[in-house]
Formats: sequence, C-alpha cells, structure tokens
Amino acid sequence: MNNTRTTEMPDAERDEFLGTGGTGVISFARPSDEPPYSLPVSYGYDAEDGVFYLRLAFGPDSGKSFVGEQTPVSFVVHRQTDSGWASVVATGHLSAVTETVLDSSVAAALRRIEIPLVDVFDRHPREYEFRFFRLVTDEVTGKKQVPTDS
Repeated sequence: MNNTRTTEMPDAERDEFLGTGGTGVISFARPSDEPPYSLPVSYGYDAEDGVFYLRLAFGPDSGKSFVGEQTPVSFVVHRQTDSGWASVVATGHLSAVTETVLDSSVAAALRRIEIPLVDVFDRHPREYEFRFFRLVTDEVTGKKQVPTDS
C-alpha cells in the first residue's frame, strides 16, 4: 500500500488547477450557533488578478437570506488529477458586483473568466434572482497529493 503526503501548490500550478472557472463549494458563516451553510456553486477565476467571481441564485425559499457583504466565507475547489488529489481553499468575504461598482478592471476580469452554467435548481431558473459576487480573499492556499513509496 502506498503512503501519501501533501505539499503546497505553487501559485502558477494553483492558477492552472483553477483554470478560468469551474465548480466548488462555498460555506457561509452563520450568525448563530448553527453549522455553516454550504452549497455547490459555479465560479470564474481570473489568474491575472487572482480573483474569484461567483454567481449565486436567490430564490423565494433561499437559505442565503443572511448573505451580506461582510459575511465570512470559505470556498473550496477539490478534484482528482493524474497525480492524485488537489485542492484550493480561499477564505474571505463577498463583495457584490453591480453596475455601480463595475469599473474597467472588473469588466476586463469578467471577460477573462468562464463561470459554468450548472442547473441544480428545483424550480425554473426564471424564478431565481442571480447576483454576481467577487470573493475578497484573506487567504488562498493550494495543496496537492504527493505519492511516496513505503
């Protein structure tokens, strides 16, 4: 049986792993003693600026009513690669991307990313309000599996 260990992922390798977008899991801190609210989401990643963009759906029965600009979040992208598992964890808070804050740098970043459309809704998508957010990160770490001989 092989043992495995982990190592930090260099920034360039982390950027390649994240690509221009994909899917991950975001977890929101709750304002009470409840566990974090976690759900799968699509993301776009701008390697040039090292910024994540997320498209979140808010429906009539949305469990995200507590989401605000200063809500602490963690965001995880994890998958198997040819070399084993790899993951990136980003922590921080969300900042709404609206027309009023859409400057030229954000517009340029949005052209460089690809946020996948993933249909996981139990209702017609027209019943949801979609909002874009930028993840203002406090920390981003990447780790990967390194096989070792035993």
